[in-house]
Amino acid sequence: MSVLPYVTAGWLFLIGCYGLATSRNLIHAVGCLSVCQSSTYVLLLAVGYRKGGTAPVFSDLTPGSRPVVDPVVQALTLTDIVIGATVTALLLSLVVQIAKRHGTVDPDQLSELRG
Repeated sequence: MSVLPYVTAGWLFLIGCYGLATSRNLIHAVGCLSVCQSSTYVLLLAVGYRKGGTAPVFSDLTPGSRPVVDPVVQALTLTDIVIGATVTALLLSLVVQIAKRHGTVDPDQLSELRG
């Protein structure tokens, strides 16, 4: 089992968090959040990977003859992609509304939002 996918997922998450923490633009922050989300795709696929595994179609296999990959992890990854795209679209629409109402996408200049 290789640790490269886990290191890649951790690296993507840290890069996304760093960009999110240092962002001075709401659109950039949404993009960095999407990078953090993509690290979960890599992590889920790394968990479900099996070396030498085939597709989980059992019509031509006898049970136990060959290793197969886990189809549940693949389904979770596809669900994660759909949810990530939906959240990104929602956040970008909120950024557009903030830009229309306040004329800026810089979080520091949004004084009306401070409590």
